[in-house]
Amino acid sequence: MPQKYKWKWIDYLCFWMKIVRILLLPISFLYGTVTWIRNILFDVGILSEKKFKLPIIAMGNLNVGGTGKTPHIEYLIDLLVNNYQLATLSRGYGRITSGYRIASIKASAKEIGDEPRQIKQKFKEKIIVAVDANRVRGIHELQKHKKNLEVVLLDDAFQHRYVKPGLNVLLTPYQKLYIKDLMLPTGYLREWSSGSRRADIIIVTKTPKSFSALERRIITDDLSPKPYQKVLFSYYKYGNLKPIKESQTIFGIEYQKYSALLLTGIANSSNLFYYLKSRFDTVEHIEFADHHQYSVRDIEKVKEVFDIIAGEKKIIITTEKDVMRLSHEGLQEAIKDLPIFYLPIQVKFHGEDGAIFNEQVLRHVRDYKIDS
Repeated sequence: MPQKYKWKWIDYLCFWMKIVRILLLPISFLYGTVTWIRNILFDVGILSEKKFKLPIIAMGNLNVGGTGKTPHIEYLIDLLVNNYQLATLSRGYGRITSGYRIASIKASAKEIGDEPRQIKQKFKEKIIVAVDANRVRGIHELQKHKKNLEVVLLDDAFQHRYVKPGLNVLLTPYQKLYIKDLMLPTGYLREWSSGSRRADIIIVTKTPKSFSALERRIITDDLSPKPYQKVLFSYYKYGNLKPIKESQTIFGIEYQKYSALLLTGIANSSNLFYYLKSRFDTVEHIEFADHHQYSVRDIEKVKEVFDIIAGEKKIIITTEKDVMRLSHEGLQEAIKDLPIFYLPIQVKFHGEDGAIFNEQVLRHVRDYKIDS
């Protein structure tokens, strides 16, 4: 006779989480209704959208966080920066400052946000990086700052409808497509999935590197794109480990002989975790909330876990985004003896999708007119 299954604590936790999600459904419906009315007010012109005389490319998502906006913005910068005077504008999530600010090389994540800092550190003087929660004001200020500005990239601006972008790019993660999600706070949607109709391009991000034509067709059919929309597919290519400090030397790691402690404060680190699991002998994970501002106490916790990991061949691995928050002056003493490395990522497209995306972006920038 089969034994009766005994519930474990994780089973009780999952059960109560499901109950809470059900109880939150009325709030989700109310929130969704408010965003739906707001979108209608923009659609009928009661709330106005500002058009500008230069190409504005907006990139964003319907889900909250974890779709890969920053790597895809970096892809756009690489595509445009050598031929156009370029600026990025975001609200600078997680910063302690307010209003409009131009990022400098020395600006900290607390001053401008971790994602703008990452972009500025990577592209330096090739690009202007600015932050302002008021995107209309931010674009006006950018035009005053740089008279020959030619293109503005709006990071995380799909719901910021006070600016009318010439090209709207919507990202949705492979593992959590917006059509399979629910409204906040039950799910992770910022607005109903019908908002996807505003997109010119829909990119399914974080797909496996090996991706069949059949699965591509199934996902495209599920998303039901409008005739004017293109659905494209991207994935991450992981680079070589780089030290967080220049004084540390990179070494040829025989991954299977090393243990790794993954340290993250991002929205979704599952892809990175499983990638490292396939490379390293052992992987432990300390996970903080997205945009988490690290403290000395956090680093002490990291040291405690790192010391427990067996063996001498072990390192700490984090993300480029986390490096922006780990490298502020208040933490330098705490992390100086830790072997911390970060893993760069690069956006790649499947098949001909990269050429299709590049061509549409370049054509839009080249042929842009305010009436378009």
